[in-house]
Amino acid sequence: MDYGASKSAARILLILNLVLYLLVIIISGWAIYHGIDRGRETASFLSSPSRIFPIYFPIGNKATGFFAVFSLIAGLVGFITSLTGVSHVIQWNAPNLQAAAASSLITWSLTLLAMGLAWKEIHLGSTDSNLRALETIMILVTGTQLFCIGAIHAGVEYVYAVP
Repeated sequence: MDYGASKSAARILLILNLVLYLLVIIISGWAIYHGIDRGRETASFLSSPSRIFPIYFPIGNKATGFFAVFSLIAGLVGFITSLTGVSHVIQWNAPNLQAAAASSLITWSLTLLAMGLAWKEIHLGSTDSNLRALETIMILVTGTQLFCIGAIHAGVEYVYAVP
């Protein structure tokens, strides 16, 4: 992969990830708000350990709480990483590309964790349509983040190979 292709691929993927992570933040924030808002009345019939947890999700299944929280964390970290990554890729020098590569790898690991919880939620079944959209977006953003890591690392190799 040459200089121009790697730079343009990384820039396009970072902008795509910026939009996808924004959608993840919006939907998972809605799910957590909905769980906090409606959880008290729905969790009143539960036994004591389940009632202690402040967020009981009236939508979804038992994995929804963990999935929504980890999706919000991965979405926030991914949004900030993509935002700073666009700046790093525009500058296109070795220290900035190393920073972008490291932060995108950390973001991908958090996104992978949230994607695993999305698979668990899909396996358990009976989720709301908004949660199905969040599951789909998390699976998509995991793949695009992986391609973005590849494009940034190709740029790092190019920057260090050119004298």
